[in-house]
Amino acid sequence: MRKINLAEKFSLFTEHWSPKIAGELNGQQVKLVKFQGEFVWHHHESEDELFYVVKGSFDMHLRDKIITINAGEFLIMPRGV
Repeated sequence: MRKINLAEKFSLFTEHWSPKIAGELNGQQVKLVKFQGEFVWHHHESEDELFYVVKGSFDMHLRDKIITINAGEFLIMPRGV
């Protein structure tokens, strides 16, 4: 058991769109990633996905709406969406 400092972990890499595994729980990975620019629209058939914004913000474009996620907020995207 160890605590994770997000600022410290994010300082260890500079590249964008290259997820880094920060931990695991219940068979799931906790990944950190730096976004920049546009992300390709896609979906996951078998797992939910959590988007937690530490710094900045981004717009999640769905078929019927756009959701803005700001620093300190998160969104759980259900599998298949």
